[in-house]
This record gives sequence, C-alpha cells and structure tokens, in this order.
Amino acid sequence: MSAAPEISVVIPLYNEVENVEDLCRELKAALDPIGRTYEVLLVDDGSKDGTGKRALELAKSEPTLKVLRLRRNFGQTAAFSAGFDHARGKVVVTSDGDLQNDPKDIGPLLAKLDEGDGYDIVCGWRKNRHDPLSKKIPSFFANRLISWATGVEIHDYGCSLKVLRADVVKGIRLYGEMHRFIPAVASSMGVRVAEVVVNHRPRTRGVSKYGIGRTTRVLLDLFTVKFFMTYGTRPAHLFGLFGLLFGAVGFGILSYLAFIRLFADQSIGSRPLLFFGGLSFLTGILLVNFGLMAELLMRTYHESQNKPIYVLKTDDR
Repeated sequence: MSAAPEISVVIPLYNEVENVEDLCRELKAALDPIGRTYEVLLVDDGSKDGTGKRALELAKSEPTLKVLRLRRNFGQTAAFSAGFDHARGKVVVTSDGDLQNDPKDIGPLLAKLDEGDGYDIVCGWRKNRHDPLSKKIPSFFANRLISWATGVEIHDYGCSLKVLRADVVKGIRLYGEMHRFIPAVASSMGVRVAEVVVNHRPRTRGVSKYGIGRTTRVLLDLFTVKFFMTYGTRPAHLFGLFGLLFGAVGFGILSYLAFIRLFADQSIGSRPLLFFGGLSFLTGILLVNFGLMAELLMRTYHESQNKPIYVLKTDDR
C-alpha cells in the first residue's frame, strides 16, 4: 500500500453523471498547486444514472482518485461516513458533488486550518448563495436555531465544504442527517472551529436532491444532537430533574389533600386535584426510574465499546 496522503477529499455523489468529470478536473486543478499529497474519495451513493461507472472510468487514469460504491442510496450522511472510514489523510476535506462548491476554496480553508495555534474544523460560509428562496429562507432560520441550541455560532451549517482534522471526524459516529452537525457535535470534544466565506455557484446541470422536507429531518436531528451534547454522559440528570419536580408537586398536592381530609373532615374523592396530584407523583417516579435506566444504557454503550468520555489532543498539530 502506498504511503498515506496528507489530505483526503470526501465527496458523496448521487445521480451526478453530468458533473463528475468536470468535478474531478477542477479538483485536480485546485489540489495540485497546494503542494501536498492527497487522495479524492468519490462515494457513489447508489446512483442510478451511471455516476459510479463513470467515476470508475476516471479513476483508471488518475491514481489519486478512489471510488466507493454503496449498494443503494443510504443518504448523504452515510456516504460521508463511508468516506471518513476509508480516508487515510490527517486532514479531511468534504464537499458536494454538484459543482456548486468551488474547489478553488480548498486552499484558503486549509490555510485557515493551520493558522496560529491551528483550528480543528474550518467551515465554508456561502455568504452569496445561489439557490432559490425556497431553500435559502428555511436554511437561514435553521442555521440561527442550530447556533442558538448548540452554542456553536456558524452562519452556514448546510455548507458541505469543510476542512477537518481526521482525528476529530473519525471520533464521531453519524446518523440521520447529522453530517451538518459535525461542528456542533465536535464542540463537545473541545475543538476550535473557524469559518471562511467561500464561493457558491449556481447549479447548471442535474437536479437538486434536497427539498423542504429535509428541514423537518434536520430539526428532529437537532433534538438528538442537543441531548447528546448536554446529557450524553449523564441522562439521569435530565430525567431526574423533571422527575423530582413532578414528584415534589404531586407530593405537595397529596399532602395538602390528606391534611384537609384528616383534620378538616372535607371530602376529597371527587376533587380533580386528587387525580392531578396522584398523576404528578407517579410521573415523577417514572421519570426518575427512566433516568436511571437511561444512565445504565449509556454506561453500557460507553463501556461495551471501550469508548472514553474524554478526548486527548494529539501532539502533531
């Protein structure tokens, strides 16, 4: 096996047969002048238009080009994950395969990564985005919501053009639509994130694969990301807190009703407050027990995979 390259470029492709040849040509023109060894991993995500076949033909004449073919369309997150698993470089570059991201921006992103003490992730910001309003407006509000919820201020979570250190990205498991949350998830590892304005070009060939329905999936994944960032190693603190609150309310109500029944001789059997107090108390007990079960599951998850709850910073940066 040849020596590991310094840079691995990971690009998912789905029905991009019209763009794949120009994509490879532009990548080579952008990466060669950088003067660092590299590989390009094209991940064919179950394309039905011959994208994978065309990519394999191009790889025959270009030794830096590698093609991974998924058996069916698993989605962009799974395609990125496959690329990360097979990337050999110390730095991983991600991008879309529709030619809207400009490969010429890879150089400035790499330069930013090595700036000063060095960043861990550099994200592209499509400041002048060439997309219809039906995509830009939901994206604007989604970016603001994600930044607020995660505490990681990024203008453009949806931009696939990013540069990441391999030891960071390989420590993250991706599910759903979570590839866009990599900076937020990695923030729990103490990474340094930067942002650089990049060129965004209008799509000239092919059809966009993403519609308004994707926004709903992203928002649902945000709940998952927020939970794992804040309570991933201590779920009992979340459920236990609400359990104690409900339990205290229910206990207080039941204590009050018991007092007026025993000492004021008032009937409480037909009072709605009795039902509410009992329900609150039982809910509290269930939430506390649910938190304990979640704690056991989380500890099993970490210990069965020998997964540490900390991350060490490597010395070769």
